[in-house]
Amino acid sequence: MKKHIILTISILAFLLTGCQTAEDVNSDPYASYETLPEPLLTFAQKELSDYVTTPNVNENNFRLTMQYWTETIYVNESNYDFTNRNVSNQVWRDNYVNVLKNLDQASKIITAYVPTFAESATWPAKRDNQLAIIDLMKSYTFQILVDTYGDIPYTQALDNDQYPLPKYDKAVDIYTDLITKVKADVNKLTLTGGTFGNGDIFYKGDIGKWKKFGNSLLLKMGIALADVNPSLAQNTVNQAITGGVFTSAGDDCKFQYLAASPNQSPIYLETVSRDDFIAGKTLVDFMNNNNDARISQYYSDVDGDYIGQVIGAPGDFSSFSNAGDFAYTNTTPGIILSYTEVAFYLAEASARWGIGGAPAALYNTAVTSSFTDWNSAAAAPAYIAAHPYNAANWKKSIGEQAWVAMYNQAVVSWNFYRRLDYPQLVAPSTAIPNAAGKVPVRLQYPPLESTTNGTNYSAASAAIGGDKLTTKIFWDIN
Repeated sequence: MKKHIILTISILAFLLTGCQTAEDVNSDPYASYETLPEPLLTFAQKELSDYVTTPNVNENNFRLTMQYWTETIYVNESNYDFTNRNVSNQVWRDNYVNVLKNLDQASKIITAYVPTFAESATWPAKRDNQLAIIDLMKSYTFQILVDTYGDIPYTQALDNDQYPLPKYDKAVDIYTDLITKVKADVNKLTLTGGTFGNGDIFYKGDIGKWKKFGNSLLLKMGIALADVNPSLAQNTVNQAITGGVFTSAGDDCKFQYLAASPNQSPIYLETVSRDDFIAGKTLVDFMNNNNDARISQYYSDVDGDYIGQVIGAPGDFSSFSNAGDFAYTNTTPGIILSYTEVAFYLAEASARWGIGGAPAALYNTAVTSSFTDWNSAAAAPAYIAAHPYNAANWKKSIGEQAWVAMYNQAVVSWNFYRRLDYPQLVAPSTAIPNAAGKVPVRLQYPPLESTTNGTNYSAASAAIGGDKLTTKIFWDIN
């Protein structure tokens, strides 16, 4: 695991303020001498958003895995060859180094800070709010890593001085601990306390929004455990709903990108000057067959038609539909957690356990929210009438519609797919042998771990049943 911390002030242009002095001239412009927690938080938020948003084939191929897109010429990743570009190394680095280590450093700075006399009365509440926000982001990121790999370094992961070769913790134990931490963090947040202010790109220091985020994250974690630990799952979901989850798109947790470089949308950066991606036939055909009005937002047309290429096969950029205008807009925000996602979790909780309302009504709300996200709200009622909730096969109803709705949240879509087993995606015939004819259900551990942390890597690989694309995450038991 990397031992350095990504330093941020020189990287994010919108953080740079002040005038240059003689001391600045003699200082390393790429080092942080007196780093404050705010820029570390901002950088961590951007890196987290960049990871879950980017379609860069070196680090996030879930748009390909979920068959939303396929590649034009170099189709390795569409065929699940993630080793050619060392994708797992980059995913590991993105989350452990760029996100978690910066968050950890920010929390250390906050904990060590000695307030002035004038600050002493208000500092404890502000400190607790800041630490809780950082911890919620850590929990979100660790869940991504568990859901991607299974057992991972956790308790020893961020203490590189004491544990340069960290052990791997059991994924099930990590989940249990994350749920406990998120509950505690939500309770620590104080509406009257201070926070990070504009250094918090997600919510600009709005504690009420962070409370909803924490409860919505609890809901997400609880739903993930539905098949493997129903008791803990229901308890967690009930507490999340009681505490207050997202209630509208106004609660969405997003990172707003800027028009100017270097803070443009990572989707835009991967599409504006390259013709690497075209529409995947799987989703295009599904949307065409179901008269889905969102297709005009998801994809461009080819002489009035929407055409997707067979997954894994190369295709000419001009012969097939491309991504819609959102992908070519430099300010398209990165989505961390959305109301639409939460609405589908609520529908699933109701379908499973009768929690929170009638499942059909919650299903309708979730589908409508997705249509609204894509400026197609007027078409939602007719679509729902043609595709009503099916109580006899609720996993199909929710799974397929969540797959369509999570088009721009492909990491989340992969979780719905693995948990509900819908849609029933078919691996391309050209997929690499390691996929065993299946759509991958996990990423393999980074090769870098096998060479630098070999003993712990080997133990973890054996514990999960083999370091393979086909090894299921502990909660994926169906």
